[in-house]
Amino acid sequence: MRAFFSQASALRSRVGLQATSSSSRSALFASSAATLPTQWQAHLGLWASMQRPIGAAYHTSCTCSAVATEADTAQPANQQPPSACISGAEIRERFLKFFEERGHKRLPSSSLIPEDPTVLLTIAGMLQFKPIFLGQASRQHARATTTQKCVRTNDLTNVGVTARHHSFFEMLGNFSFGDYFKAEACAYAWELSTRVLGLAPERVWVSVYEHDDEAFHLWRDKVGVPQERIQRLGEDDNFWASGPTGPCGPCSELYYDFHPERGHQGADLNDDTRFIEFYNLVFMESNRQQDGTLQPLAAKNIDTGLGLERMAQILQGVPNNYETDLLFPILNKAAKLAHMDYHKADERQKTALKVLADHTRACTYLASDGVLPSNVGRGYVLRRLIRRVVMTGRLIGIKGAFITKLADVAIELSPGCDPNVQASARRIKKELEAEESRFSATLESGEKRLNEVLAAAKNESRAVSGPEAFMLYDTFGFPLEITQELASLHDIQIDVEGFEEEMEVQRKRSKDSARTIDLNSGNLLGDLAAQFGATEFTGYTHIQGQGKIVALVRNGQSIDSASSGDEVEVLLDQSPFYAESGGQVGDNGILRSLQPSDGKATARITVSDVRKGAGGELVVHHGLVEEGNVSVGQEVTAEVDEQLRARIKAHHTATHLLHAALKQVLGDDVSQQGSLVGSDRLRFDFNLPRGVEAHELERIEALVNGWVQTNQGLTTKVLPIDEARKAGAVAMFGEKYGEQVRVVDVPGVSMELCGGTHVTNTSEIGAFKVLSEGGIASGVRRVEAVAGAAAVEHMNTLDAVTRELGSQLRVRPADMPAKVAGLLAEARAAAKEVAELKSRLAVAQVGEMAAAAEPLASGARVLVARLDDTDAGSLPDAAKAALSRMGDKAAVVLFAASKGKVSMVAAFSDAVVKGGLKAGQFIGGIAKLRLPGFSVFSGSTKTYSRQKYVVILGWMLCEALRTRRYGETLTSSWTICLVAYAANSHCREFHRLSCISHPAGG
Repeated sequence: MRAFFSQASALRSRVGLQATSSSSRSALFASSAATLPTQWQAHLGLWASMQRPIGAAYHTSCTCSAVATEADTAQPANQQPPSACISGAEIRERFLKFFEERGHKRLPSSSLIPEDPTVLLTIAGMLQFKPIFLGQASRQHARATTTQKCVRTNDLTNVGVTARHHSFFEMLGNFSFGDYFKAEACAYAWELSTRVLGLAPERVWVSVYEHDDEAFHLWRDKVGVPQERIQRLGEDDNFWASGPTGPCGPCSELYYDFHPERGHQGADLNDDTRFIEFYNLVFMESNRQQDGTLQPLAAKNIDTGLGLERMAQILQGVPNNYETDLLFPILNKAAKLAHMDYHKADERQKTALKVLADHTRACTYLASDGVLPSNVGRGYVLRRLIRRVVMTGRLIGIKGAFITKLADVAIELSPGCDPNVQASARRIKKELEAEESRFSATLESGEKRLNEVLAAAKNESRAVSGPEAFMLYDTFGFPLEITQELASLHDIQIDVEGFEEEMEVQRKRSKDSARTIDLNSGNLLGDLAAQFGATEFTGYTHIQGQGKIVALVRNGQSIDSASSGDEVEVLLDQSPFYAESGGQVGDNGILRSLQPSDGKATARITVSDVRKGAGGELVVHHGLVEEGNVSVGQEVTAEVDEQLRARIKAHHTATHLLHAALKQVLGDDVSQQGSLVGSDRLRFDFNLPRGVEAHELERIEALVNGWVQTNQGLTTKVLPIDEARKAGAVAMFGEKYGEQVRVVDVPGVSMELCGGTHVTNTSEIGAFKVLSEGGIASGVRRVEAVAGAAAVEHMNTLDAVTRELGSQLRVRPADMPAKVAGLLAEARAAAKEVAELKSRLAVAQVGEMAAAAEPLASGARVLVARLDDTDAGSLPDAAKAALSRMGDKAAVVLFAASKGKVSMVAAFSDAVVKGGLKAGQFIGGIAKLRLPGFSVFSGSTKTYSRQKYVVILGWMLCEALRTRRYGETLTSSWTICLVAYAANSHCREFHRLSCISHPAGG
């Protein structure tokens, strides 16, 4: 890798981009570039000619009205961001306080890991309220306000290039759930923007949906916005929809005008050099039907979003979001690490610094919320961002590991957005540091792969293909510009068009996943919840109970009745069945319908799974009608399988004890990354950047069993979430909590927020045994264990196996390890003896063939042969033995096919090697061939006989000896003709000239 960055450093030196260069860097850049070849000047232009950040000319002194003038375009190059009259933190607080004072409940940001399975990451402030908007969950508050952390990575290439593109951003929002609507929303937005945040009213423009006359009149007649500053826009700009069907409605957007002197005539709100959109109001008033018609919603909602970074840019008078106090401290830290001054840097360097600031913030918050780097899903998003940080930093001259130094600044800025970030600082930095270290190793591999790609392109006189360049970018983190610059050193071109095609495919995948939030999933259950209310869960205290069937669902449709043999989903008004959540599986059991007259059972439904529906409001029993008929309105007896519930309870409480033991032995940084609590076992995933030592695992197991034997009673209570956290309760990974939470406490050992079922006393667990521990992803470990009855069953199984083995080996259990070790040693010795015999046999076989090999016209002798019943390890000795009998000028190629694999070895004499041929390169060329019906790697011989394959190899070897050019022989376009020619059974002259010796008489 040092070689790679030496090249990069040399590139920077040639173009005058040293981090420590003086204020004359621009002139130096121009003069240096002018002396370079034309293609180099083109490469340099890729970053240096990037457009200035939008709005860069409007660097103003900060006033509460944020007035900008043409005179502000002439700014000293070294001007620092102006002293802000209002900080980003104050903007956030003013917004939230404004709506609190108007009856809105201030709620915390939801996790970047959404509860909604249809969305990879939280991309909008409204996502946590999706079940309420759908009617799947009852509102706890009529009004709410939040600051929501969001991550969008559908267009990373624009980060740092434009003034306002980000991968991570804060969205301030106010929401109404069937309470106030357009009139109040518009009035609030105007009052907040102009009176509370101090924007000059004459600089604020408004857009409305072209057919939304109500909103137009509200803005003009009620709020008082002049008609010339209100624009009607079409559906693409000002109509929000959750999907083809479902909730939708018109939007209204507020824009800030940087250049009011340009007047009203012909003003285009999409002109980024003049306007910036900062506030979006969605009036969720309709429900789109399958036929496209719009029906009014019974409860109309308000969903808004104000971009904190955008508002900070306006109020702090800076040319882009990156120079606000929300991001500039991170950017400035990166500049210091690179030994440069941001305001004296060229555009390429500024872009890189912006990328570092933006991506570091995104990485910090993702890691805080439990995302770990991996190759799939949201883990891949984090890995990609970290790699872009590392590569970008190195390319501007930052030495050594640095990402945690930037993360320190991001963490310091985090409390107003998410106070949990500072609490998780140690864990965040540990994860980022580990991934940076891993990527440094990947860069070493990337350099090798880059060299291979460049070598192949040069040998084949072609450009580096688009897919190859994209692979270097996507897998190893090499920006296209760097690949281009390094390729130019070898006069190799890059297929930029092909690269862009690959990028567009990835962008489309990202945009498809991030474009909208689907509010339509689960509409039937949401409607049922709205009609019948939530299911009352009685299972904490009872495993049997009475209930009434309020709905039956089959194949996604609501039905009135079901009969024997039908698979159905049953909704009761109350149920003792636990629905799968928090890692705990759902209960099994029986539902029996009762006759109203005498209460006798008339039908039976076997319940095989229980899940939550409608945002957790409903308990949905999945089952099979075993006998009789059931119908809506019937009374049923609900009976949970008592034995399965007891096993699950033991495993769930044991999971809490395991979590406590892991923290005690491995450190407080350990936190849950997932879990499964079943009747047969428990599974617990946790973060740890290393393996767990055997002695640590023994101690963990001993701690849990020790707590089990203390006969400690558990307590459960419901508390306000803030009170529970102050008491030390640990929140479980991925769970969403309301204002009131259930706390499960094992006094002195564990206190967690948990809605699952548990034993009443630790002694009910009986025993705990770890089954396995290992890594499942980068930085994530998994423990599988059994407790209670499952632990006893496990011990019984081990005992039975031990007894059987002892009987077969005729030893006591204590003597088994020594006995097995002895048997293994005997087996290895026997295998070694067999291998030696096969090697001797192979040597004997080739000895006879070598003696029969005839010389070519050049005097060289060639032997190509297939050896049956020979393993790969015997081929080298056989080849050397044959070579020793064939004279000074000889070449041998042997191969063997076994178990679907082909092994091949070549040996050339010294005289042949001195003539320019190398055995390794010859074999390497053959290994890349895919002859019809015969692949060296697959061992398939479906079309060509092995005899013919030997003939083909022989011809190739003879040609190589004759021409001293094996590369062209093996890779040229006429290889196919050669194969067809060699396989022709009439080519006797070819067989004779090749002088092939073969056991079958080739």
